[in-house]
Amino acid sequence: MTRPNAREQLEFLSRNAAEVIPREELASKLERSIATGRPLRVKLGLDPTAADVTLGWAVVLRKLREFQDLGHTAVLIVGDFTARVGDPSGKSETRPRLDKEVVQRFGERLLEQFYRVVARDNLEVRYNSEWLEPMSMEDVLRLTASYTVARMLERDDFAKRHAERRPISVMEFLYPMMQAMDSVAVKADVELGGTDQKFNLLVGREIQRDYGQEPQIVLTMPLLEGLDGVQKMSQSLGNYVGIAERPDEMFGKLMSIPDDLIGKYARLCTDLDADRIDRDLRSGSLHPNTAKREMARAVVALYHGEKVAGEAEERFDLVHRQRELPADVKEVPLPDSLSGVERVWLPRLLTAFKLTGSHSEGRRQIEQGGVRIDGQQVKDPDLEVDVRDMEGKVLQVGRRKFVKIAGHS
Repeated sequence: MTRPNAREQLEFLSRNAAEVIPREELASKLERSIATGRPLRVKLGLDPTAADVTLGWAVVLRKLREFQDLGHTAVLIVGDFTARVGDPSGKSETRPRLDKEVVQRFGERLLEQFYRVVARDNLEVRYNSEWLEPMSMEDVLRLTASYTVARMLERDDFAKRHAERRPISVMEFLYPMMQAMDSVAVKADVELGGTDQKFNLLVGREIQRDYGQEPQIVLTMPLLEGLDGVQKMSQSLGNYVGIAERPDEMFGKLMSIPDDLIGKYARLCTDLDADRIDRDLRSGSLHPNTAKREMARAVVALYHGEKVAGEAEERFDLVHRQRELPADVKEVPLPDSLSGVERVWLPRLLTAFKLTGSHSEGRRQIEQGGVRIDGQQVKDPDLEVDVRDMEGKVLQVGRRKFVKIAGHS
């Protein structure tokens, strides 16, 4: 098979990107790569600050995979050092620092999930503690001399906090420079990131130039809104879908996104023809529920396989169309807090099994028709149940929360 020429590669790699800066420089780098046979070194840095890889992270990981598929080298930077500082990008306050041991645990867990998206061939995995930890004070001063405070304050989040007289630590100013040193250390030709990373990535260009390297190309990808349809997908906000989640959970979550995000999820999270989906949704020839199912199936298939995706959809229908219960409900013993209790207020029972966060939330879910016992809707928020009668029954809250009650632990 003939390898695509530079222009064809440029068009393919620019697809769905928010920006390519500068676009013509990427074209030149691709032409040189073909002429010399040297693949581009394409960098993506991810700080292990949480336990799961979300679909939001996967947007950029999928773009990294596209470079790999064209024969270029993916350089995945696990930010085990920068994670301890905390990236202030897009944040309105100083970020908390993480312990080294916590970061290490997250890093090990995330790396296995990264391999669900990126290929292990033509891949370098580097940890930025390798070059950041040994830096001397002289090295740090040399780095800080490469950028000014005025330039740092051009960044929106810093500018806003400065104007409102909220604190910005010097350590936060160092974060974009440490990220830039990652680019220097691995001699990046291209760096990928979300649109919220644009400032940091552009700093990388400046620092590389100051260290005598050809500046990297910056390619940013759109941010993916979470399940709430408003805020960026985030584990801290709980509005996320993890790529390693159970297929049923993944499918159910994706079916809950707002209709106006169907096209965006199809475009950024799948290989579907998103333009066709957008066009058919606008014309009314495609029902939003049908489009959402197609998107959800495609996402689950990407990470679990076509057969499993079909089975997840079937189980979704059993629960949500026919109101039957799934076959694999987790069985949980009665908590010790209910030991010796004969009758219990249902909202308290829901909270005890962590199906709701509080008694008031449990009452509200019942009033809204969101609570079922063995598939039967409960309508009385003041209902008390016999604890012994509940053994073996399934409690359901909303569309995706199920617990089968066992006896005392």
